[in-house]
Amino acid sequence: MNGSAAIDISNLTKSYRIGHLWQTTRPALCDLSLTVGRGEVFGYLGPNGAGKTTTLKLLFGFLRPEAGQIRVLGLPAETQAWRFRTGYLPENPYLYDYLTAAEYLDYAGRVCGVPAPVRAARMETLLREVGMWDARHVSLRRVSKGMLQRVGLAQALINDPELVVLDEPMSGLDPVGRKMVKDVIRRLRASGCTVLFSTHILSDAEALCDRVALLRAGRLVAVGRLDEILTRDYTHLEIVVSGIAEEALRGWAAVRSCDAMGERLTLEVDAGHLAALAQRVEQGGGRVLSVQPIRQSLEDFFLEKMEPRGAA
Repeated sequence: MNGSAAIDISNLTKSYRIGHLWQTTRPALCDLSLTVGRGEVFGYLGPNGAGKTTTLKLLFGFLRPEAGQIRVLGLPAETQAWRFRTGYLPENPYLYDYLTAAEYLDYAGRVCGVPAPVRAARMETLLREVGMWDARHVSLRRVSKGMLQRVGLAQALINDPELVVLDEPMSGLDPVGRKMVKDVIRRLRASGCTVLFSTHILSDAEALCDRVALLRAGRLVAVGRLDEILTRDYTHLEIVVSGIAEEALRGWAAVRSCDAMGERLTLEVDAGHLAALAQRVEQGGGRVLSVQPIRQSLEDFFLEKMEPRGAA
């Protein structure tokens, strides 16, 4: 195991008992080995039931594994010391709803051993960052699910952690809230904090993550940087042009697709027809703005890998 990693998981296995009288078992994780480096933003992806939340519950000791080991910040997961250096936001956070946001963050800071002056300053900073400062004295039972998610994110950061683990952090948030979470994650990365987050929103993983892991039925399908796991198709090119009518290009055999975006057209073209296309655009009074090989999207890769085995 790598003691210098933020999270090091080795051969982790977990099953759940199901069926009548719990006589059968369903594997949730199968021999999972995974390393999250310090200072990186790591995306943990997979469909419902893939084992993402089970992994995080095992990490924090809410479940016990049948086999395998976990080290967090260089320490065995069974120890307590690393917990004071870590923040955690579960998928469905339960907050004491009789408290206000300010009271709850003060309580969370006390549990983490944050001194009172530091606790007060961080509470204000974090509630402003997540957009809850104006509602800081409102009882949590009176706020929306999205607002609870914001307070939950703030409590995960109250102890200025080295490692932050977020389980579906954008669940229940509107576009403004989703942008806020992205900004927080970028700020954490810039400060050197390690962030592990699970998500179903693939565009967010593409925008935020240094590396990702894809899980299917409890097994690791792929792990690495996006430029490592996503292939580039050098036989087809994406070309952006302007100053030419869509009708002048659509229907031409060399153009596989043509999408209009304002005054620009985005074309997919066979690589062998690049020169002919550029000439045709120039003759029509337009110009070529960019040319790049087609890169497989994370969504395409995800759907390819998540396709059930044996499918045609």
